[in-house]
Amino acid sequence: MYNFEQYKDEVIQLRRHFHKHPELGFQEYETSKFIQEYLKNLGLEPKVIAKTGVVALIEGKYPGKTILLRSDMDALAVLEENDVAYVSENKGVMHACGHDGHMAMLLVAAKILTEQRDAMHGTVKLVFQPNEEEDGASFLIKEGVLKNPDVDTSFAVHLWTPIPSGYIGLKSGPVMAEMYNFKITLVGKGGHTSAPQSSIDPIICAANIIQSVQSIQTREIDPMDATVIMFGKISGGTSSNIIAETVEMEGTLRYLYDGDDDGEQQPRKRFERIVKSICEAYRINGTVEFMPSSYTVMNDESSVQFLKTHVMNQIVPEHNIIPYCCMGGEDFSEFINHNNIPGALIFIGTGNPEVGSDKPHHRCDFNIDEDTLLTGVKIHVLTALEYLK
Repeated sequence: MYNFEQYKDEVIQLRRHFHKHPELGFQEYETSKFIQEYLKNLGLEPKVIAKTGVVALIEGKYPGKTILLRSDMDALAVLEENDVAYVSENKGVMHACGHDGHMAMLLVAAKILTEQRDAMHGTVKLVFQPNEEEDGASFLIKEGVLKNPDVDTSFAVHLWTPIPSGYIGLKSGPVMAEMYNFKITLVGKGGHTSAPQSSIDPIICAANIIQSVQSIQTREIDPMDATVIMFGKISGGTSSNIIAETVEMEGTLRYLYDGDDDGEQQPRKRFERIVKSICEAYRINGTVEFMPSSYTVMNDESSVQFLKTHVMNQIVPEHNIIPYCCMGGEDFSEFINHNNIPGALIFIGTGNPEVGSDKPHHRCDFNIDEDTLLTGVKIHVLTALEYLK
Protein backbone atom coordinates (compact mmCIF):
# COMPACT_ATOMS: atom_id res chain seq x y z
CA MET A 1 0.00 0.00 0.00
CA TYR A 2 1.16 3.52 -0.77
CA ASN A 3 3.01 5.36 2.02
CA PHE A 4 0.54 8.13 2.80
CA GLU A 5 2.12 9.02 6.15
CA GLN A 6 4.88 10.98 4.43
CA TYR A 7 2.24 13.58 3.46
CA LYS A 8 0.74 14.08 6.92
CA ASP A 9 2.63 17.28 7.76
CA GLU A 10 1.97 18.77 4.33
CA VAL A 11 -1.78 18.21 4.40
CA ILE A 12 -1.98 19.73 7.89
CA GLN A 13 0.03 22.79 6.88
CA LEU A 14 -2.09 23.29 3.78
CA ARG A 15 -5.24 23.08 5.85
CA ARG A 16 -3.90 25.62 8.33
CA HIS A 17 -2.97 27.99 5.51
CA PHE A 18 -6.51 27.90 4.16
CA HIS A 19 -7.92 28.25 7.65
CA LYS A 20 -5.90 31.43 8.29
CA HIS A 21 -7.04 32.97 5.01
CA PRO A 22 -10.77 32.26 4.61
CA GLU A 23 -12.85 33.91 1.89
CA LEU A 24 -16.60 34.02 1.34
CA GLY A 25 -18.40 32.44 -1.62
CA PHE A 26 -17.35 33.76 -5.04
CA GLN A 27 -14.76 35.90 -3.26
CA GLU A 28 -12.15 33.13 -2.99
CA TYR A 29 -9.64 35.00 -5.17
CA GLU A 30 -6.50 34.40 -3.08
CA THR A 31 -7.59 30.84 -2.35
CA SER A 32 -8.02 30.25 -6.07
CA LYS A 33 -4.57 31.70 -6.85
CA PHE A 34 -2.95 29.49 -4.22
CA ILE A 35 -4.62 26.36 -5.60
CA GLN A 36 -3.67 27.24 -9.17
CA GLU A 37 -0.03 27.78 -8.21
CA TYR A 38 0.12 24.48 -6.30
CA LEU A 39 -1.32 22.59 -9.27
CA LYS A 40 1.02 24.32 -11.73
CA ASN A 41 3.95 23.19 -9.61
CA LEU A 42 2.72 19.63 -10.14
CA GLY A 43 2.94 20.15 -13.89
CA LEU A 44 -0.82 20.51 -14.34
CA GLU A 45 -2.69 23.18 -16.28
CA PRO A 46 -5.42 24.55 -13.98
CA LYS A 47 -8.22 26.64 -15.46
CA VAL A 48 -10.51 29.12 -13.74
CA ILE A 49 -14.24 28.40 -13.83
CA ALA A 50 -17.22 30.23 -12.36
CA LYS A 51 -15.23 33.27 -11.26
CA THR A 52 -13.04 31.68 -8.57
CA GLY A 53 -13.31 27.92 -9.15
CA VAL A 54 -10.43 25.81 -10.41
CA VAL A 55 -10.44 22.74 -12.67
CA ALA A 56 -7.44 20.62 -13.65
CA LEU A 57 -6.94 17.28 -15.39
CA ILE A 58 -4.57 14.48 -14.47
CA GLU A 59 -4.37 12.32 -17.58
CA GLY A 60 -3.33 8.71 -17.16
CA LYS A 61 -0.90 6.88 -19.41
CA TYR A 62 -3.74 4.94 -21.01
CA PRO A 63 -7.13 6.07 -22.32
CA GLY A 64 -10.23 5.36 -20.30
CA LYS A 65 -13.02 6.87 -18.26
CA THR A 66 -13.07 10.17 -16.36
CA ILE A 67 -13.57 10.43 -12.61
CA LEU A 68 -14.35 13.78 -10.99
CA LEU A 69 -13.06 14.54 -7.49
CA ARG A 70 -14.53 17.67 -5.92
CA SER A 71 -13.64 19.97 -3.03
CA ASP A 72 -15.50 23.08 -1.92
CA MET A 73 -13.60 26.32 -1.21
CA ASP A 74 -15.77 28.91 0.54
CA ALA A 75 -15.80 30.02 4.16
CA LEU A 76 -18.60 31.44 6.31
CA ALA A 77 -19.46 34.83 7.78
CA VAL A 78 -18.56 33.71 11.30
CA LEU A 79 -16.29 35.44 13.83
CA GLU A 80 -13.85 32.76 14.96
CA GLU A 81 -13.35 32.22 18.69
CA ASN A 82 -10.80 29.40 18.58
CA ASP A 83 -7.52 30.00 20.41
CA VAL A 84 -5.16 28.46 17.85
CA ALA A 85 -2.02 29.62 16.08
CA TYR A 86 -3.76 29.41 12.70
CA VAL A 87 -6.86 31.43 13.69
CA SER A 88 -8.58 33.32 10.86
CA GLU A 89 -6.82 36.54 9.87
CA ASN A 90 -9.91 37.71 7.98
CA LYS A 91 -12.02 39.02 10.84
CA GLY A 92 -15.64 37.94 10.65
CA VAL A 93 -14.91 35.18 8.14
CA MET A 94 -14.09 31.60 9.15
CA HIS A 95 -13.71 28.11 7.76
CA ALA A 96 -16.36 26.65 10.06
CA CYS A 97 -17.46 23.75 7.87
CA GLY A 98 -14.26 21.89 7.02
CA HIS A 99 -13.75 23.25 3.52
CA ASP A 100 -10.19 24.21 4.45
CA GLY A 101 -9.48 20.54 5.07
CA HIS A 102 -11.29 19.51 1.90
CA MET A 103 -9.01 21.66 -0.25
CA ALA A 104 -5.88 20.44 1.52
CA MET A 105 -6.86 16.79 1.09
CA LEU A 106 -7.61 17.14 -2.62
CA LEU A 107 -4.38 19.04 -3.30
CA VAL A 108 -2.25 16.37 -1.65
CA ALA A 109 -4.25 13.69 -3.46
CA ALA A 110 -3.49 15.51 -6.72
CA LYS A 111 0.19 15.44 -5.86
CA ILE A 112 0.13 11.68 -5.33
CA LEU A 113 -2.02 10.97 -8.39
CA THR A 114 0.34 12.88 -10.70
CA GLU A 115 3.02 10.45 -9.56
CA GLN A 116 0.77 7.49 -10.38
CA ARG A 117 -0.20 8.41 -13.96
CA ASP A 118 1.44 5.32 -15.40
CA ALA A 119 -1.03 3.14 -13.51
CA MET A 120 -4.11 5.04 -14.69
CA HIS A 121 -6.45 4.11 -17.54
CA GLY A 122 -8.30 7.38 -17.92
CA THR A 123 -8.45 10.86 -16.44
CA VAL A 124 -8.93 12.46 -13.03
CA LYS A 125 -10.79 15.76 -13.15
CA LEU A 126 -10.00 17.86 -10.08
CA VAL A 127 -12.68 20.41 -9.22
CA PHE A 128 -12.29 23.11 -6.58
CA GLN A 129 -15.74 24.63 -6.26
CA PRO A 130 -16.61 28.09 -4.90
CA ASN A 131 -19.69 29.06 -2.91
CA GLU A 132 -20.93 25.63 -1.83
CA GLU A 133 -23.01 27.27 0.88
CA GLU A 134 -25.19 28.95 -1.78
CA ASP A 135 -25.32 26.41 -4.63
CA GLY A 136 -22.12 27.40 -6.40
CA ALA A 137 -22.15 24.00 -8.10
CA SER A 138 -24.92 25.04 -10.46
CA PHE A 139 -22.68 27.79 -11.88
CA LEU A 140 -19.93 25.25 -12.64
CA ILE A 141 -22.45 22.94 -14.28
CA LYS A 142 -23.67 25.77 -16.52
CA GLU A 143 -20.07 26.50 -17.54
CA GLY A 144 -19.51 22.89 -18.57
CA VAL A 145 -17.55 21.36 -15.70
CA LEU A 146 -19.02 17.94 -16.53
CA LYS A 147 -17.81 18.15 -20.14
CA ASN A 148 -14.45 18.04 -21.98
CA PRO A 149 -13.94 15.28 -21.09
CA ASP A 150 -17.38 13.98 -20.14
CA VAL A 151 -17.50 12.83 -16.53
CA ASP A 152 -18.36 9.16 -15.90
CA THR A 153 -18.49 9.28 -12.10
CA SER A 154 -18.10 11.84 -9.28
CA PHE A 155 -16.97 11.61 -5.68
CA ALA A 156 -16.54 14.04 -2.78
CA VAL A 157 -15.72 13.83 0.91
CA HIS A 158 -16.94 15.90 3.84
CA LEU A 159 -15.22 16.21 7.22
CA TRP A 160 -17.98 15.64 9.78
CA THR A 161 -17.76 16.32 13.52
CA PRO A 162 -20.99 14.44 14.43
CA ILE A 163 -19.17 11.22 13.44
CA PRO A 164 -16.27 10.14 15.70
CA SER A 165 -12.74 10.23 14.33
CA GLY A 166 -11.77 6.91 12.79
CA TYR A 167 -15.22 6.23 11.37
CA ILE A 168 -16.62 6.69 7.87
CA GLY A 169 -20.23 7.57 7.07
CA LEU A 170 -21.29 5.83 3.87
CA LYS A 171 -24.57 4.49 2.53
CA SER A 172 -26.56 4.36 -0.68
CA GLY A 173 -29.71 6.38 -1.20
CA PRO A 174 -30.43 9.79 0.33
CA VAL A 175 -27.61 11.09 2.56
CA MET A 176 -28.20 14.86 2.62
CA ALA A 177 -31.47 16.72 2.35
CA GLU A 178 -33.15 18.64 -0.39
CA MET A 179 -33.61 22.17 0.87
CA TYR A 180 -35.82 25.08 -0.05
CA ASN A 181 -35.64 28.53 1.48
CA PHE A 182 -39.05 30.09 1.91
CA LYS A 183 -40.35 33.60 2.45
CA ILE A 184 -43.86 34.39 3.67
CA THR A 185 -45.20 37.94 3.37
CA LEU A 186 -48.32 38.83 5.36
CA VAL A 187 -50.08 42.12 4.70
CA GLY A 188 -52.80 43.30 7.07
CA LYS A 189 -54.10 46.69 8.14
CA GLY A 190 -52.23 48.74 10.72
CA GLY A 191 -53.70 50.69 13.59
CA HIS A 192 -53.61 51.47 17.30
CA THR A 193 -53.23 48.54 19.69
CA SER A 194 -56.07 49.99 21.79
CA ALA A 195 -58.53 49.34 18.95
CA PRO A 196 -57.61 45.98 17.36
CA GLN A 197 -61.12 45.66 15.87
CA SER A 198 -60.27 48.48 13.47
CA SER A 199 -57.20 46.71 12.13
CA ILE A 200 -56.17 43.39 10.60
CA ASP A 201 -53.28 41.97 12.60
CA PRO A 202 -50.65 39.99 10.62
CA ILE A 203 -48.71 39.07 13.77
CA ILE A 204 -51.38 36.74 15.19
CA CYS A 205 -51.67 35.22 11.73
CA ALA A 206 -47.90 34.66 11.69
CA ALA A 207 -48.02 32.96 15.09
CA ASN A 208 -50.66 30.53 13.88
CA ILE A 209 -48.75 29.75 10.70
CA ILE A 210 -45.59 28.90 12.66
CA GLN A 211 -47.53 26.47 14.85
CA SER A 212 -49.73 24.95 12.16
CA VAL A 213 -47.14 24.08 9.49
CA GLN A 214 -45.39 21.83 12.02
CA SER A 215 -48.33 19.44 11.64
CA ILE A 216 -47.07 18.63 8.14
CA GLN A 217 -44.17 16.62 9.51
CA THR A 218 -46.11 15.14 12.44
CA ARG A 219 -49.57 14.52 11.01
CA GLU A 220 -49.45 14.49 7.21
CA ILE A 221 -46.17 12.85 6.17
CA ASP A 222 -44.93 9.40 7.13
CA PRO A 223 -42.70 9.88 10.20
CA MET A 224 -40.15 7.57 8.57
CA ASP A 225 -39.69 10.21 5.85
CA ALA A 226 -37.57 12.88 7.48
CA THR A 227 -38.99 16.41 7.13
CA VAL A 228 -37.84 19.53 8.96
CA ILE A 229 -39.56 22.94 8.83
CA MET A 230 -37.73 25.76 10.59
CA PHE A 231 -38.30 29.51 10.82
CA GLY A 232 -35.10 31.50 11.11
CA LYS A 233 -36.22 35.10 10.66
CA ILE A 234 -39.34 37.12 11.53
CA SER A 235 -39.71 40.85 11.05
CA GLY A 236 -42.63 43.23 11.34
CA GLY A 237 -43.99 46.25 13.16
CA THR A 238 -42.48 49.56 14.17
CA SER A 239 -43.60 50.16 17.75
CA SER A 240 -45.10 48.37 20.75
CA ASN A 241 -48.37 50.32 20.48
CA ILE A 242 -48.87 50.06 16.71
CA ILE A 243 -50.47 47.06 15.05
CA ALA A 244 -48.12 46.00 12.27
CA GLU A 245 -49.04 46.50 8.66
CA THR A 246 -46.74 43.78 7.33
CA VAL A 247 -44.89 40.74 8.68
CA GLU A 248 -42.23 38.81 6.81
CA MET A 249 -41.03 35.35 7.81
CA GLU A 250 -38.18 33.32 6.34
CA GLY A 251 -37.00 29.79 6.95
CA THR A 252 -36.08 26.44 5.45
CA LEU A 253 -37.92 23.31 4.40
CA ARG A 254 -35.77 20.16 4.26
CA TYR A 255 -36.55 16.54 3.42
CA LEU A 256 -34.85 13.27 2.51
CA TYR A 257 -37.13 12.06 -0.28
CA ASP A 258 -38.63 13.08 -3.62
CA GLY A 259 -40.45 16.26 -2.66
CA ASP A 260 -41.59 17.29 -6.13
CA ASP A 261 -45.14 18.55 -6.48
CA ASP A 262 -46.11 15.43 -8.42
CA GLY A 263 -44.56 13.13 -5.79
CA GLU A 264 -46.30 11.31 -2.97
CA GLN A 265 -45.41 13.63 -0.08
CA GLN A 266 -45.62 17.08 -1.73
CA PRO A 267 -44.31 19.05 1.29
CA ARG A 268 -44.28 22.41 -0.50
CA LYS A 269 -47.89 22.05 -1.64
CA ARG A 270 -48.96 21.12 1.89
CA PHE A 271 -47.04 24.08 3.32
CA GLU A 272 -48.62 26.52 0.89
CA ARG A 273 -52.11 25.13 1.51
CA ILE A 274 -51.86 25.69 5.26
CA VAL A 275 -50.42 29.20 4.91
CA LYS A 276 -53.14 30.27 2.50
CA SER A 277 -55.97 28.83 4.59
CA ILE A 278 -54.75 30.58 7.75
CA CYS A 279 -54.35 33.86 5.87
CA GLU A 280 -57.93 33.55 4.66
CA ALA A 281 -59.16 32.87 8.19
CA TYR A 282 -57.41 35.99 9.50
CA ARG A 283 -58.31 38.20 6.50
CA ILE A 284 -54.64 38.56 5.60
CA ASN A 285 -53.22 39.00 2.13
CA GLY A 286 -50.43 36.42 2.21
CA THR A 287 -47.86 35.13 -0.29
CA VAL A 288 -45.38 32.24 -0.16
CA GLU A 289 -42.15 32.10 -2.16
CA PHE A 290 -39.92 29.02 -2.40
CA MET A 291 -36.28 29.35 -3.45
CA PRO A 292 -34.43 26.09 -4.18
CA SER A 293 -31.12 25.79 -2.37
CA SER A 294 -29.94 22.22 -2.90
CA TYR A 295 -31.27 18.91 -4.13
CA THR A 296 -31.21 15.68 -2.16
CA VAL A 297 -27.79 14.02 -2.34
CA MET A 298 -28.56 10.47 -3.48
CA ASN A 299 -25.58 8.15 -3.32
CA ASP A 300 -25.59 5.68 -6.18
CA GLU A 301 -25.80 2.08 -4.96
CA SER A 302 -23.17 0.74 -7.36
CA SER A 303 -20.77 3.55 -6.43
CA VAL A 304 -21.17 2.85 -2.73
CA GLN A 305 -20.60 -0.85 -3.30
CA PHE A 306 -17.48 -0.03 -5.34
CA LEU A 307 -16.15 2.10 -2.46
CA LYS A 308 -16.84 -0.55 0.16
CA THR A 309 -15.33 -3.36 -1.90
CA HIS A 310 -12.27 -1.68 -3.39
CA VAL A 311 -11.45 1.42 -1.32
CA MET A 312 -12.68 1.44 2.27
CA ASN A 313 -11.29 -2.01 2.99
CA GLN A 314 -7.84 -0.44 2.55
CA ILE A 315 -8.55 2.39 4.98
CA VAL A 316 -10.76 1.36 7.93
CA PRO A 317 -12.16 -1.87 9.40
CA GLU A 318 -15.59 -2.80 8.08
CA HIS A 319 -17.27 -2.11 11.43
CA ASN A 320 -15.99 1.50 11.27
CA ILE A 321 -18.17 2.17 8.23
CA ILE A 322 -21.57 3.36 9.40
CA PRO A 323 -24.73 4.15 7.41
CA TYR A 324 -25.17 7.88 7.86
CA CYS A 325 -27.46 10.60 6.59
CA CYS A 326 -28.43 14.04 7.86
CA MET A 327 -30.74 16.98 7.17
CA GLY A 328 -27.99 19.33 6.04
CA GLY A 329 -27.88 20.51 2.43
CA GLU A 330 -25.03 19.97 -0.05
CA ASP A 331 -24.85 21.08 -3.66
CA PHE A 332 -22.69 18.08 -4.56
CA SER A 333 -26.05 16.71 -5.68
CA GLU A 334 -25.50 18.79 -8.84
CA PHE A 335 -22.49 16.63 -9.71
CA ILE A 336 -24.27 13.30 -9.34
CA ASN A 337 -27.96 12.44 -9.21
CA HIS A 338 -29.31 15.76 -10.48
CA ASN A 339 -27.28 15.25 -13.67
CA ASN A 340 -27.64 11.45 -13.75
CA ILE A 341 -23.98 10.75 -13.02
CA PRO A 342 -23.20 7.89 -10.62
CA GLY A 343 -21.18 8.80 -7.57
CA ALA A 344 -21.20 9.28 -3.83
CA LEU A 345 -20.54 11.70 -0.98
CA ILE A 346 -18.48 10.22 1.86
CA PHE A 347 -18.51 11.54 5.43
CA ILE A 348 -15.15 11.45 7.23
CA GLY A 349 -15.61 11.31 10.98
CA THR A 350 -13.56 14.03 12.66
CA GLY A 351 -15.30 14.34 16.01
CA ASN A 352 -12.79 14.08 18.86
CA PRO A 353 -13.46 15.80 22.23
CA GLU A 354 -9.82 15.39 23.23
CA VAL A 355 -8.74 17.87 20.55
CA GLY A 356 -11.87 20.02 20.68
CA SER A 357 -13.25 18.87 17.34
CA ASP A 358 -16.68 17.85 18.61
CA LYS A 359 -18.41 21.20 17.98
CA PRO A 360 -21.24 21.66 15.46
CA HIS A 361 -20.57 22.90 11.96
CA HIS A 362 -20.99 26.62 11.28
CA ARG A 363 -20.17 27.55 14.88
CA CYS A 364 -17.51 30.02 16.02
CA ASP A 365 -15.52 27.30 17.84
CA PHE A 366 -15.76 24.65 15.13
CA ASN A 367 -12.57 22.73 14.46
CA ILE A 368 -11.47 19.39 13.04
CA ASP A 369 -9.25 16.54 14.17
CA GLU A 370 -6.28 17.04 11.85
CA ASP A 371 -5.30 13.38 12.22
CA THR A 372 -8.29 12.56 10.01
CA LEU A 373 -7.03 14.58 7.02
CA LEU A 374 -5.00 11.69 5.66
CA THR A 375 -8.18 9.63 5.53
CA GLY A 376 -9.56 12.02 2.92
CA VAL A 377 -6.31 11.89 0.95
CA LYS A 378 -6.48 8.10 0.95
CA ILE A 379 -10.10 8.07 -0.17
CA HIS A 380 -9.43 10.41 -3.10
CA VAL A 381 -6.30 8.59 -4.25
CA LEU A 382 -7.54 5.03 -3.87
CA THR A 383 -10.93 5.81 -5.40
CA ALA A 384 -9.27 7.25 -8.49
CA LEU A 385 -6.67 4.51 -8.84
CA GLU A 386 -9.14 1.68 -8.32
CA TYR A 387 -11.66 3.20 -10.73
CA LEU A 388 -9.05 3.80 -13.43
CA LYS A 389 -7.37 0.40 -13.21
